Amino acid sequence: MAHTHNRTTFGWRLQFTCKRLFDLLVAALVLALASPIFGVVALLVRVQLGAPIFFRQPRIGYHGHEFSILKFRTMTDARDAQGNYLPDDRRLTRLGKFLRSTTLDELPELLNVLRGEMSLIGPRPLLIEYRALYTPEQWRRHDMPPGMGGPVLASGRNLLSWEEKFALDVWYVDHWSLWLDFKILFKTAWKVIRREGVSADGHVTMPKFEGRKNE
Repeated sequence: MAHTHNRTTFGWRLQFTCKRLFDLLVAALVLALASPIFGVVALLVRVQLGAPIFFRQPRIGYHGHEFSILKFRTMTDARDAQGNYLPDDRRLTRLGKFLRSTTLDELPELLNVLRGEMSLIGPRPLLIEYRALYTPEQWRRHDMPPGMGGPVLASGRNLLSWEEKFALDVWYVDHWSLWLDFKILFKTAWKVIRREGVSADGHVTMPKFEGRKNE
């Protein structure tokens, strides 16, 4: 697929700089306004799940660089007799289900945004174990910074197949503009308010990506 934009143009670079400035402004503002909610959730997680309050996990970011995503913990550390973690659905607490359905568990990702590891809008950062499973076309999703919200969340979230998700991500990369980000931002907010698409059928979130089915 041909790239829609020439990223070497002054106009594109200016828009991209504005995207970063907008991320910094909004992330700082939301963190300040939501600090009471942040504190209450942190306290609830500490009381119900103990330390640590945050869940940290390596993810693939912009241009394939790895970073640690920050979320509020939603699951216990329960293990079986062999020391292996129990399935996610057995470790997810009632508080965790609420935090995930309201997307409050992702509030700490605003810190990732401030650190420049994420954007407010972009393809969602996925597990590093998927690195070798992408097709060259799917890998192009990393040509934009990963986002808290994005084309997938705005279009169905975990109700979509992996193939549909990657197609949306690559489309976003090829057609990105500040105006597109604003449209996706409002659509994402609406989806979050309505708590749509949080889980795929039969899964806490989404089945793991296993690459192309014929391989």
